[in-house]
Amino acid sequence: MNDNTIDYPIFTKEMVKDYTILIPGMLDLHMKMFKNVLQAAGYKCKVCTNEENASSVGIQYVHNDTCYPATLIIGQFIDCLNQMEDTSKVALIITQTGGGCRASNYVHLLRKALKKAGYGHVPCIALSMGGIENSGFKIDLKMIRRLASAVFYGDILMYLKNKCEPYEINKGETNQLVDYWCDKLSNILTSGKGISYRDLKKYFNEIAYDFDNLKVNIVPKVKVGIVGEIYVKYARLGNNNLEKFLLEEGCEVNLPGLLGFVNYSLYVPLFDKKYYGGSFIKDLVYRALIKFCKKREKAMIDAISKTKYEPMKPFSHTVNLSEGTLSHAVKMGEGFLLTAEMIELCETGYENIVCVQPFGCLPNHICGKGVMKKIRENHPEANIVAVDYDPSATKVNQENRIKLMLAIAKERLEKNI
Repeated sequence: MNDNTIDYPIFTKEMVKDYTILIPGMLDLHMKMFKNVLQAAGYKCKVCTNEENASSVGIQYVHNDTCYPATLIIGQFIDCLNQMEDTSKVALIITQTGGGCRASNYVHLLRKALKKAGYGHVPCIALSMGGIENSGFKIDLKMIRRLASAVFYGDILMYLKNKCEPYEINKGETNQLVDYWCDKLSNILTSGKGISYRDLKKYFNEIAYDFDNLKVNIVPKVKVGIVGEIYVKYARLGNNNLEKFLLEEGCEVNLPGLLGFVNYSLYVPLFDKKYYGGSFIKDLVYRALIKFCKKREKAMIDAISKTKYEPMKPFSHTVNLSEGTLSHAVKMGEGFLLTAEMIELCETGYENIVCVQPFGCLPNHICGKGVMKKIRENHPEANIVAVDYDPSATKVNQENRIKLMLAIAKERLEKNI
């Protein structure tokens, strides 16, 4: 077999009509809209929600030296396939950053695991802006605009949900409103609307108005921010339902939005050009994309500013916060974004921070654990705990470590009341 031989099935354009594409679970609000956008483009999709056996199945097919997200994602996929009577018309999709991280090898690990599990016939789609490979799965400009809009809508819903839910008077009303808007926006996006700047601004204001009118009783609570590796940070499966745990502990949670990671990915090429040189045309393209995001982010912030809730900071502010602590040249994994988000959380009153990371994740150990001492020097109020997630780590031990951090936070809160 020569080096150019492909020994795995490719998702072709002929498969689009009949195949169901499985999507790994993460960011429930965003994924619901992403799935509907893909279905509107002609793809049959299903978001995996099976969680109970994902880890145990994953460790059967993934080497234990591989990072935890790969174990969970691959385990979730295989467990989902195990529950199907017919897998002859199923495909899997997985994002690939293409960066200098083990995450760039997930699709190869997945294919190897599928073959070992008896599903070598199932094609995998590697979704990447870096063009890791070609397949029959195509994204056009219309779909990109819809997916981008889903990021904005998902972020504002997630942000306002976390602002309202800890203080709601009528339990469950916040989630009811979230579900209402998630369904409404999904229908709007699939109809081809809701993607223009005017539409985004309109719906941002309507969403903010509805959440502002929820009945709440805002009392002093411990405020906790969550940062870390993107999958463990955003996937309920990856962090043992951390948001729910913190909510049950009486905390208000701040989970920075997905737009921050998108912006980070757009700024990285600009810093690459600054430090290493590069294409002038490519630089202009990324600057145009940043401008596109910035305008819509401002509309989101303006809408939230009309409510009783403090809005998030613009990324143009966040991107510069790591200066003096970590260079913008650090771009592996979450890179300087992780450091910047911790500093921003300290600035905005969420000085109690849980930094979640897969065990042995080198970028996160450098950009997370490695800068905590420096952050505490500049922000003495910072109360940060780093928590590792892997198959051998127990939920009890993880939650006990977080409870120690919360004990300090609650003591400080009582002194300041």
